[in-house]
Amino acid sequence: MTVKRLSLWLAFCLAAALALQPLAAMAIEDGYSSTYTYNYDYWGDVRESPDAYRVDQVLYSQTLGLETPMRSPQSLFAQGNDLYVVDSGNNRILEIHREGNDYSLTRIIDHADGAEPATFNTPRDVAVDEEGNIYVADLNNHRVLMMDKDLQFIRSYEKPNDSTFDQALNFLPNKINVDSSGRVFVLATNVNKGLIKYEADGTFTGYIGANKVTYDLWDYIWKSFFTTKEQRAQQESFVPTEYENIYIDEGGFIYATNTVFSEYDLLYDVAKPIRRLNSIGNDILIKNDRYPPIGDLEWVEQSQNDGPSKFKDITVLDNDIYVAFDRTRGRVFGYDPQGIMLWAFGTKGNYEGAFQGAISIEHMGHDLYCLDENECSITVFTPTEYGNLIYQANDEYLKGDYDKSADTWRELLTMNANYNLAFIGIGRSLVRQEHYEEAMHYFEMAHDRENYGRAYRYYRKIAIERNIGWVVAVIVLLLAVPFAIGRARKMKEEVKHYERTGLLS
Repeated sequence: MTVKRLSLWLAFCLAAALALQPLAAMAIEDGYSSTYTYNYDYWGDVRESPDAYRVDQVLYSQTLGLETPMRSPQSLFAQGNDLYVVDSGNNRILEIHREGNDYSLTRIIDHADGAEPATFNTPRDVAVDEEGNIYVADLNNHRVLMMDKDLQFIRSYEKPNDSTFDQALNFLPNKINVDSSGRVFVLATNVNKGLIKYEADGTFTGYIGANKVTYDLWDYIWKSFFTTKEQRAQQESFVPTEYENIYIDEGGFIYATNTVFSEYDLLYDVAKPIRRLNSIGNDILIKNDRYPPIGDLEWVEQSQNDGPSKFKDITVLDNDIYVAFDRTRGRVFGYDPQGIMLWAFGTKGNYEGAFQGAISIEHMGHDLYCLDENECSITVFTPTEYGNLIYQANDEYLKGDYDKSADTWRELLTMNANYNLAFIGIGRSLVRQEHYEEAMHYFEMAHDRENYGRAYRYYRKIAIERNIGWVVAVIVLLLAVPFAIGRARKMKEEVKHYERTGLLS
């Protein structure tokens, strides 16, 4: 009886192991999910793909040798081989140096010599310029603090003494960035006029890139005709929303994310959760894909945990490839300069490669650094062979190596036959080489009507130019033959008429 029970128990364990094996294989493979990375096809359906990134390592307080663990970290900033972490809960900035694959804590920045007060109070963001000067968004000290690389105080950027800024409000800098000319851009809490702009000398010069006012038509009618003046005063005003985060690329363009929008506006490109602002604040983000860059294309309506993607941060790699970090599902979305999704990966959870509180993203080269404020950790992602090929194909195309770019895209197709961008990439390379008919074939497979139409116009133009002689000859022939026949008939009639009149006379 005991042997029989033991046999049944072993059989049950074996069956359970076999049943769970596919799930385990799907969930974990070298520390990441085999279904971790995906993309969307022409119809908006999810297509699993090879992983573009894999977890290299995760940095915790213990691995950095911190005596006081991180508490509610809020932001990352990379400069060269140095990574700066805003440890907001401990009122300090951590400076981490990268040497190969090793990371070490260089110093803890918790004050600025000569500033008053010298210490920080709930810092929210950090930026470093090309000269090594450090800027800190010191939220509850109501200032942006600038100090040199030796932590000597230089200046403070404080509340603008201007009629455009409500002097009754506190100055609460939340996010900051600095361009190559030393201009400082501040995203302040409760300021909905756009980014506050300071010149290099600290002079306030206005705002840039205010969000457009959006409202529901029915709400507008209801407020206008069916509420009292007192009720309207108590209700939410139709005012522009604030940005969530900002990043300045090498060209000086400002990428801004927005998490306050109507989810019904996303697919119609009204919400614009990612914007690229030029010097006068106009959005010039290119969107040549069927769907705008909004993250996930499907979500549960009116859901906070399963709703649309909400980008907490964004970073811009070389060649204008940008990567956004989604708070809703802990996912990372990469887009090329045309707004076409390169890949998406990530999930929510408490294991490597997953996030509980996605808050900030940065990069060094093609490596990505994702900060989790709940887990107080920094996940380092490095590209796989598949991911590197995507970057290589884009780089080759932008450098003018169209043959190499097409070959790289073809190699990618052997790894992922459902990758529409590879078909588009091959088509683009063929267009550059003036192989328009072949390019049309690849654009057709990608359902890319716009590029197909462009290639067809070029193909038609060349076809006409090559056959213009025959076309002209046929036209001339079609015109000349009827004319000649008509002329011959007329001459014949004239001869007959002359013969008749001659005989009569």
